[in-house]
Amino acid sequence: MSRPTNRQQAAGAARQQAAAAVAMSGAVDLTALKERADAQRQQAQRSAQAARTAPPADGAAPPSPGGSPPAGDGGAVIDVTEATFETEVLARSQQQLVLVDLWAEWCGPCKQLSPVLERLAGQAQGSWVLAKIDVDANPRIAQAFRAQSIPMVVAIAQGQPVAAFNGVRSEAEISQWVGEILSQLGDVLPGAMPADAEPEEDDPRMVAAADKLNGGDFEGALADYRAIAEAEPNNVEAASAARNLEFVLRAQAHDPAIVDNAAPADVDAQLAAADVLLLSQQPEAAFDRIIGVVKVTAGDDRTRARTRLLELFELFDPAEPFVVAARRKLATALY
Repeated sequence: MSRPTNRQQAAGAARQQAAAAVAMSGAVDLTALKERADAQRQQAQRSAQAARTAPPADGAAPPSPGGSPPAGDGGAVIDVTEATFETEVLARSQQQLVLVDLWAEWCGPCKQLSPVLERLAGQAQGSWVLAKIDVDANPRIAQAFRAQSIPMVVAIAQGQPVAAFNGVRSEAEISQWVGEILSQLGDVLPGAMPADAEPEEDDPRMVAAADKLNGGDFEGALADYRAIAEAEPNNVEAASAARNLEFVLRAQAHDPAIVDNAAPADVDAQLAAADVLLLSQQPEAAFDRIIGVVKVTAGDDRTRARTRLLELFELFDPAEPFVVAARRKLATALY
């Protein structure tokens, strides 16, 4: 058997990096990757449960940074670090809504908001849990959430951000916000389901596509997702999986050096560079690269660049600040 080439090794590493970054940031929502991680998450959940129930070595309650209550709150509030993020937030969010509170000791508004969040978490009866993250001690998590200001609260379900807000809000506003999220998640998140509700069975076609994806048959998985989306135009999950997998495969086919080597007048090279930048979690730079093409081209080239940019926008929540900003820049470049 021939040894893998450097390019193949790089592609494999890129897939792993993309999956990890996607899970934390939500930049590309490959929902079909869920089955692949189930076994790992279950193990992580068992480990986390064992860690939570084990008493401290000295028999005393552990310290709680940032004013978080100790374990006596029943586990409704937890302190999370970069080392425990995957277990305490991503894995936990498969069964229970997790609200991530990004705070810092120097942040005055954080000290107003955190006690409200902690009180509501204690009253939630397990319907959601509050994960507190000190951004100074865990800067990579803040970067992954693209936190421009704090306090910032992000709702995580099934490993993906589903909603967020910045700044201080009243207890009533937060309660309403969380309630709306839980009502929307009732049919997909086990912890948000009524006790007598029957979980919806997985679509066997989606399961088959996920199996191909998990087995490394990326083209086969893409073909399956496309077929489901074409047969069912309202199947958002299949359409999203097809769109995002198509992007990842295209972006990984580019030589990363294209970012530095692309000639300013080479439209194809500039679009490829944008793909590479976006795959490396640099959406603003990727969008700016294409907007630059729009500014200096006309006719078919300009249309092609604009169309590609709009396609990339679809990989994100339209309310993302960097998407809103890029749309404004695009409008200015066009008119």
